[in-house]
Amino acid sequence: MKNRIRETLPLLPVLLVLSAVAVVPAFAQNFSGDAPSASGTAAAAPAAPDPWGVPEGRTFFPHNWLRGYIDFAVAPPHNEPDLGRCSQAPASEFGGANSTCNAYARYLWSGYLEVQPFGKTFLRHAFFFYVPTFSFGNNVPQFKYTASMAPIAYERAIGLGIELPKNFEFRLQQHQVDWLGRYGDNVGPADLGTPGPYGLYTTIGARWYFGGYGRSHEAR
Repeated sequence: MKNRIRETLPLLPVLLVLSAVAVVPAFAQNFSGDAPSASGTAAAAPAAPDPWGVPEGRTFFPHNWLRGYIDFAVAPPHNEPDLGRCSQAPASEFGGANSTCNAYARYLWSGYLEVQPFGKTFLRHAFFFYVPTFSFGNNVPQFKYTASMAPIAYERAIGLGIELPKNFEFRLQQHQVDWLGRYGDNVGPADLGTPGPYGLYTTIGARWYFGGYGRSHEAR
């Protein structure tokens, strides 16, 4: 036992030095975190991030300032969207499969685009949006079902949105429909001459996101 103690004693200075090297940086780090500044006050904590809306970015065109999606859908036969242009009277009264009013869509090509060009000041909470929908088809319910991509209508909504606290958004939106192709004119006795789905209107509204869904908390 005495021999083991004698063998260990020369190593004690080395162990003490290693312990000091390990302890000093940690102590210095704690000291620097709690030490007062040159003015005698504690170091200022970093500013808290804005509790709502997207994080601040570059002044103009910050990260993800342009975002959205594109969607393409096909309606199976007997499920064609009715764009409200043709009469609901039996198509047999207007020629059946030969009816000249066949604004029942087979394809819908739509999307959503948001433009948020500012990254600083309150303007960073403002964005513009655009929602287009194009309808294509040539069908007469119960009489004719085709794969035609003849253009029918261009429906769109444009507007201004502003992010608000608590996952709310203010939205000002204008909606309009333009008929395409031959539907720019009257297409026969079954033509109702309507302004298109929902027609022309303007709305002022609010949107609330919940359950983790929404655009307001997306990281930049």
